[in-house]
Amino acid sequence: MTRIAAWTVVLFLAAVGPALAQSPPKTVRAEAGSLAVETWVGGLDGPWGAAFLPDGRILVTEKSGALRLIPAQGQKSAPLKGVPEVVDRGQGGLLDVALDPDFAANRTVYLSYSEARDGGVATSAGRGRLNADATALEGFQVIFRQKPAVDGPNHFGSRLAFAPDGTLFVTMGERFNYMNEAQNRENTLGAIVRINPDGSIPKDNPFVGKDGDPAIWSYGHRNVEGAAINPATGQLWTSEMGPRGGDELNIPKRGANHGWPVVSHGTHYSGVEIPDPATRPEFADAIRWWVPSISPSGIAFVTRDILPGWRGSLLLAGLSYHGLVRLSLDGDRVISEERIDFGSRIRDVLIGPDGALYVLTDGKGGRILRLTAVGN
Repeated sequence: MTRIAAWTVVLFLAAVGPALAQSPPKTVRAEAGSLAVETWVGGLDGPWGAAFLPDGRILVTEKSGALRLIPAQGQKSAPLKGVPEVVDRGQGGLLDVALDPDFAANRTVYLSYSEARDGGVATSAGRGRLNADATALEGFQVIFRQKPAVDGPNHFGSRLAFAPDGTLFVTMGERFNYMNEAQNRENTLGAIVRINPDGSIPKDNPFVGKDGDPAIWSYGHRNVEGAAINPATGQLWTSEMGPRGGDELNIPKRGANHGWPVVSHGTHYSGVEIPDPATRPEFADAIRWWVPSISPSGIAFVTRDILPGWRGSLLLAGLSYHGLVRLSLDGDRVISEERIDFGSRIRDVLIGPDGALYVLTDGKGGRILRLTAVGN
């Protein structure tokens, strides 16, 4: 892959560094124009994922275990009842939230989270019905459990993405396991699984009737914290955190092995080199990677004219980068990259029904920021 130099966006701020956590920027300058930034809601405890209801209200997860409703700017509900108990430790907790494609009729909400089980902790996914006054999830049921559960606080994934055919992708991590378990199809460590909305296994999954867990769609992943369906193709795209460098953007295909930990564009934390993916062509390679790391989390395809030229591009939330990365695309090929520095760890990004861009800042005192083109 040809490496494309990133165009770095400069914030026009009176104060920088730690003060930004209390005083978000008023505008950010992007290549195609300025974006006005406002805090839609603050004081969140590690916001991780969000989903818009059809009426424009926002469901947001807090890593510590609360699911909240954001009815309007500056407002947030009490924690909804009926949410499963989570293990809030390390990178685990209450993670992603997604609406059923037929939410208007069935009011079903899906969650992914870290769950305590015999043998340790692992990623799970479940669903419940949002009650009429949006104060609780009723009848919550677990529909998928990663196996095996193991000790340790790292690499849970996890994003939820509904495919056009109604199946559900659940992305996961390998639970910080370096012993080639991500290469073992008998478990779901380091796997992306594809299930039906009720948790049953689609008959056309790649390993149904073969060696391997029938829920697996692709494997050989490290820690997949971003997932979105490309509206132009219907394909799943994912962002994956590498070790020291080697963060990846992937299009996981049916049955593909993405090579971790046998190959990577990065190096181990110990400094030990990892063979480059080009040395093992039997593994599926990323369509783009980053060295040094940007630590990508949530991703979103731009479906609105937020700024000129943005429609059809891909946005990635950067944790260690502290901003957004925008990729211009030509089909499945990245043709340019733009970086927008917020000075804060960004956990997730989504496009609102109002045409605005919403981003979640990470950690204690996290915020949902709303971005619109200056002059709109």
